[in-house]
Amino acid sequence: MDVKQKTIIVTGANGGMGLAVVHQLLNEGAQVVGCDLNRDQLDSIQHHQLSIYEGNLLDEDFVRRVFQETNDRCGKIDGLVNAAGIAQQAEPIENVSVETWENLMDINMKLLFLTCREAAKYMKAKQRGSIVNVASISAVRPRPGLQAYVASKGGAESFSRALAIELAENNVRVNTVHPGPCDTTMLEKFAAEGVDIEKAKDETFKKSVPLGKLLTPENIASSIIFLLSDQADMVTGAALNVDGGRGI
Repeated sequence: MDVKQKTIIVTGANGGMGLAVVHQLLNEGAQVVGCDLNRDQLDSIQHHQLSIYEGNLLDEDFVRRVFQETNDRCGKIDGLVNAAGIAQQAEPIENVSVETWENLMDINMKLLFLTCREAAKYMKAKQRGSIVNVASISAVRPRPGLQAYVASKGGAESFSRALAIELAENNVRVNTVHPGPCDTTMLEKFAAEGVDIEKAKDETFKKSVPLGKLLTPENIASSIIFLLSDQADMVTGAALNVDGGRGI
């Protein structure tokens, strides 16, 4: 897929899907800017086309600095991948605190707003670009007990669709990826309190996937890179289910 020489900013780049996206982009010859609260995994990559920003992506000043410095250094911003996000422990709605709700909305939605707002500014100036926001198949087929998470990811898809139609005249594409159950450390955070996560992987998460296995971060990353690439130049406003059939 043609992403060589493109400059791509990736949030949530230090682990799971975000880290897989960073690796694949670097392998394809892209200039990558990885952003996260921590950088230990990113530091192990040691690649001359990787720049790392460690900081809080809910901080407007930090977000502005990442985009401005990237544009000043590279002369353009071709793509943005929002892989940053948090999970919700499954629980009845009467047990969900306002703090839990607000934290999910901040990280799963406000972060998208802040980064997409900056990306739009630089992409409109060049009249090209691609944004990929990672949502969840739970936005399409919810599970009980994840009401706040589902709301945040459904909002991420709606926001992306609205942005896609707004930026279409500027040749900026905006798409969403809906991952299914993926074998990362985040998966265990969806389980209800006291559940054996290894047992849940086999008896709950894996069984919910018609193709019969958990996804890998690399499965998700390949789909994201396709949407960033020139091969997807007529794809915008789409929600791509990468879920082994769970959303059917």
